[in-house]
Amino acid sequence: MGTAKPRPWVAIPTFLIIQAVLACWWAAFYPGLFSRDSVLYLSHTVVGPWVSDHSVLYDALLSLSFTKTGDLGAVTFAQTTAMAAALTYLAQSLKALGAPRLPTTLVAMLMPLAPPVGAFSVTLWKDVPFTICAIAVAGVCARIAARRAVTVPTLVGLGLLFTTLGLFRANGFLVVGVAVLALLVIVTTMRVRLLLAGTFAAALPLLLTNLVFPQFGIMAPSKTYVYHTAFGDIAVAYRDHPELFTEQDKALMATVAPLTRWWDGGTCYTINPLIWRRDFSWPQADAHASELLDLWKRLLISEPRMIIDTRLCRGAIAWRPVQDEFAIGGMTYRFSRRPNADTYVGPNKVPDFPGRWVYSLRPKSWELNQVADPWLTGALAPQYDWVLWRGALWAYVSYLAVALGALALRNRYVLGVAAVVAGQQLTVLANISAQDFRYMASPIFVGVLLVPLLLGGVGRLVVASVRGVGRALRRKPAEPRPPLPQPGAPEPAPDAPSGNAPAPDAPPAAAPDAPSADEPTAHGAAGHGPEPGERTARAASLSEPVTPDPQPSEPNGPGAPGEPEAPGASGGTGALGREGDRE
Repeated sequence: MGTAKPRPWVAIPTFLIIQAVLACWWAAFYPGLFSRDSVLYLSHTVVGPWVSDHSVLYDALLSLSFTKTGDLGAVTFAQTTAMAAALTYLAQSLKALGAPRLPTTLVAMLMPLAPPVGAFSVTLWKDVPFTICAIAVAGVCARIAARRAVTVPTLVGLGLLFTTLGLFRANGFLVVGVAVLALLVIVTTMRVRLLLAGTFAAALPLLLTNLVFPQFGIMAPSKTYVYHTAFGDIAVAYRDHPELFTEQDKALMATVAPLTRWWDGGTCYTINPLIWRRDFSWPQADAHASELLDLWKRLLISEPRMIIDTRLCRGAIAWRPVQDEFAIGGMTYRFSRRPNADTYVGPNKVPDFPGRWVYSLRPKSWELNQVADPWLTGALAPQYDWVLWRGALWAYVSYLAVALGALALRNRYVLGVAAVVAGQQLTVLANISAQDFRYMASPIFVGVLLVPLLLGGVGRLVVASVRGVGRALRRKPAEPRPPLPQPGAPEPAPDAPSGNAPAPDAPPAAAPDAPSADEPTAHGAAGHGPEPGERTARAASLSEPVTPDPQPSEPNGPGAPGEPEAPGASGGTGALGREGDRE
C-alpha cells in the first residue's frame, strides 16, 4: 500500500469501460430521467422571466441544448462523459496515493452498473454536475496527499472546481467554506493561497446572483425560495407547540396559507407538504417574508433547541443511515418515474412552452430499457435503501477510510480526500428541504471508491502489528554483564590451568592436603607431599606476606650449584611454581 507512481495508460481503458456502461443507461432512458425541478429549469428560460433560484449555469446548458439541437439528450450524454472522467480521475489519484491498484480499478469499473451511479448520471438535475465536481475535488485532494504538498496546479484545480460547485448549487458556497476550512487544518503549505482561492470561489456565486445576473435580466431568487426552510421550521413549531404563537402570529400565517396547511405541513422531515400545495400562496409569502423571518428569529431565540431539533430531523439524509418509513416525508426520495412532464407536474402547473414534449421518455434502445428499467425498479426496494441511496453511511465510511489510510501511510494529507464529503454533509445537515438522495450523492460515490483504501489500510496495519509481535518474540534476552570492579578491591585470581589445583587465595579448610597424583610437585615428582618451604609459601599467601627463613640447599636439591632447576621450581606447572610467579 505504499505510495506508487501513477500509470496514465491504465486510465484510458478504465474511462472507456465506465463511459460505455453509462452510455447504455443514456440509451435506455433517453433523453434522461427528470422531475418537476427539471421542467422548471427550462420553462422559465424559454417563457420567462429567467430566475436564478436554480443554477443559472445549468439552466443555460439546457437552454443551449434545446435551442441548438431541439432536445436535451446532449446534456445528459455530456454528463455521462464527465462522470466517467471524474470517477477515473479519482481512482487514478487514489492509486497514486497508495490504494491497492486492482481493487480500486475494479470498483471504478463496476460502479456505473449500480443504479445510483448509472441512472443518476442521466438525470436532468443540477445535482449531477455538482456531484461530478465534488468527485473531482476529492481526486485533486488525493493528488495533494500523494505529493504531500499543495502545488500551484493543484491549487488552480481546486479553485476552479470550488467555483463550479457554487455555480451548480445555491448552497455550494457553504460546501466550499467547510471543505476549505478542513483543508487548512490538514495542509502545511500554501495555506494563505488556499484560503484566498476558497474565499473567491465561495463569494463569486453570491456576487453573480445579486449584482451581475440582474444586469442581464436574470432575476434574483424569490424570498420564499431563499427562506423556505425557515418557513418549514415555523410550521413544525406551530404543530408541536401552538401555545408559542400569538393571535397576531396566526393572522400573519393565515395571510400566506390556511392554518390547517401550516398544521399539515408541520412535518420535520420535509417542507414539501407546506410550500408545494395549492393553498400556499408564494406571492403572499414573498410579500410577508420579512415578518415571517422575524417570527422565526423570535422562535430561534426563545426555543433554540426546538429549531435545532427540526433542522437535525430535516437533515437526517446527511447523518442517519436508515430512513424512517413511518413518518411523513421520512422515506428517501430517489427518482421520478413519470413518462412525461404533464403526468408528473400536471397541465398548467408550470409555465408552458413550445417543445415541452422534450420531457418525455423516448429510449434509443427499447431492449436496453427492458433491462435497465427492472434493474432500477428492483434497486428502489426499501431493503436496499440504506446501502444504495443514503449518503450518511458512505460519509462515515469515507472518514474511516481516510483515517486508517493516514495512519497506515503516515501521511496526514490523506485526510483531505474527505474534506468535500464533510463539507456536503455539514451543509445538508444545517439547511436542506427534504430527504432527497441527490443531496448526498457525492459522499456515496467517493465513499465507495475509498473502500479499497480502507481495506488496504487495515491490511497494512495488521501486517505491521504482526511483524512487531514477531520481532518481540524473537528478541533474545541480553547476556548479563559482569560487575565492574570496585576501587580498592583485590583483582580476581586467574583460572588454574589444571582442574584440581587449589586456588591460591582459598581458605585453609578448602585447600587439599596433597596435590593430585598426576600433578608434579615442586621437585617434579608426583605423589609426594609439599616440602616445608612450600607450606610456608601457602601460609604466606593467606595472610600478610612474609619472607620465609632461608634454607640451605641440599646437595642434590633444587637450586644446587651445577644442577638443573626442577621443573616446578619456577615457571613450572606445579603449585609452588604458580605461587612463585604470583609473588
